[in-house]
Amino acid sequence: MKSLIYIFALSLLVSCSTTRVADSWVNNDYKNYQPKKILIIGLTDNLSGRTLFEEQLKKELSNRGIEAVESYKVFKPTFTSSKQTEKEINEEIKRLSKDGFDAVLISAVKGVDEKVSYSGDDFRPYYYWRRFGRYYYLTQDVYYVKGYYNSYKIYHIEATLYNLKEDNDKSLVWVASYDIVDPQQINKTVDNYVTAIIKSLEKHQIVKSN
Repeated sequence: MKSLIYIFALSLLVSCSTTRVADSWVNNDYKNYQPKKILIIGLTDNLSGRTLFEEQLKKELSNRGIEAVESYKVFKPTFTSSKQTEKEINEEIKRLSKDGFDAVLISAVKGVDEKVSYSGDDFRPYYYWRRFGRYYYLTQDVYYVKGYYNSYKIYHIEATLYNLKEDNDKSLVWVASYDIVDPQQINKTVDNYVTAIIKSLEKHQIVKSN
């Protein structure tokens, strides 16, 4: 019975996506800083994921009195379909500033880890089971039980807020790193991720609590 409970709990852990805050930092030069118009950029080739993320974050920021616009409504298709030079990007930043944007929040995947979970009994050192028969009896399920080993992914994602009115090393306002474990349902994953971003921005008083 104990083993069944352990396997069930483990299967829940790896089958439901979770968002964990790995780290966050805010520039002390921006105490009491609150942007007025933010461009939201989901830097990914997954168009549906990008759209969902940008729209969801816009909704949450708008609920807190901040004007926010999705990048897919601002950038020309050619800007994201081909690699841009630093000069071209800076020209785009100037255009954004003229359009009233004073900040940009960008989210990007920084890495992916492949993980494997073990669905058997509790781990014991090799010397714990002293009889071969008992050892083999307890470990033979690897042959017969489907899902004995479960593979899943952890996505390392970074969200960053920049002040577009500054063109120097002090333009970075806030940055946070998140680990998204085993994302399967995109709606739920994006919702959890956006909630984590908003909580961090509220914690550092960059946006007002709703």
